[in-house]
Amino acid sequence: MKLHHVIEAQQFDVPTLLQLFAVAERMEQVAARGGITDYQNRIMATLFYEPSTRTRFSFETAMHRLGGHVISTENAAEFSSVAKGETLEDTIRILNGYADVIVIRHKEVGSAKRAAAVSRVPVINAGDGAGQHPTQALLDLYTIRKEIGAIEGLRIAMVGDLAQGRTVRSLAYLLSKFADVRLYFVAPPLLKMKEDILEHLRERHVWWTEETALDKVLPEVDVVYQTRVQKERFGDRIADYEECRGVYIINQASLRLMKEKAIIMHPLPRLEEITMEVDADPRAAYFRQAQNGLYVRMALLTMVLG
Repeated sequence: MKLHHVIEAQQFDVPTLLQLFAVAERMEQVAARGGITDYQNRIMATLFYEPSTRTRFSFETAMHRLGGHVISTENAAEFSSVAKGETLEDTIRILNGYADVIVIRHKEVGSAKRAAAVSRVPVINAGDGAGQHPTQALLDLYTIRKEIGAIEGLRIAMVGDLAQGRTVRSLAYLLSKFADVRLYFVAPPLLKMKEDILEHLRERHVWWTEETALDKVLPEVDVVYQTRVQKERFGDRIADYEECRGVYIINQASLRLMKEKAIIMHPLPRLEEITMEVDADPRAAYFRQAQNGLYVRMALLTMVLG
């Protein structure tokens, strides 16, 4: 099955997800052997207007492991012709002449869709502001399935910055495709999940609830998806940020409330919302989650490049 643009989580149906996961499993073995040379004549451009560690490096490593090549800029807003006033659309048109696939991260919601509208080559959304981060959601879903063995019937808590968190928005869309999933949205009132996601879940008849007390939810769920309160999304609303930060912290006391086989996930980077003492617990899956990003992105690249 071939993909073209990867813009939003909604575009994936269950058969495509299952095929992607099967390819990702093969990519784990490929990476363990050092990679392949099948894509030695292909070039990927990484166009990042916002900072990134895991997403950018895992995509670039994925392309290298497939035998391909990478062109990139450290900060596209400063070190490209955008600094001279070039439009996103014109930048994409130019890159179409240089690369076979474009991976873009941008601060504006809808930017990846704008890029795809003028691009002949595949565009992959690596995060568009507070909009979506579909490849993160794909690796999150892959991690849940790999760690627990199934997705259907799970109880999942999404915790923290749900209003501005593109990872939880994309993951909610993907989880809505599976039977008997129950979602617990745990957030301060200022950061509660936005109505467009809640309305989508209603339409799909997905059970969800909103809570403000994390300790109440921890004994009930199979997955705790913790997120960082994103200071950069608050702008000059410093008082709001200070009100929300540090409200939910996973620590040793939290572990005692959780199920024995539950897992803790986080898209990273973390600040104080998961204490370092939690890292040694086998339920702490967030570093394994980040590693899975390499395999899922290798799989995605093979599916868009054909």
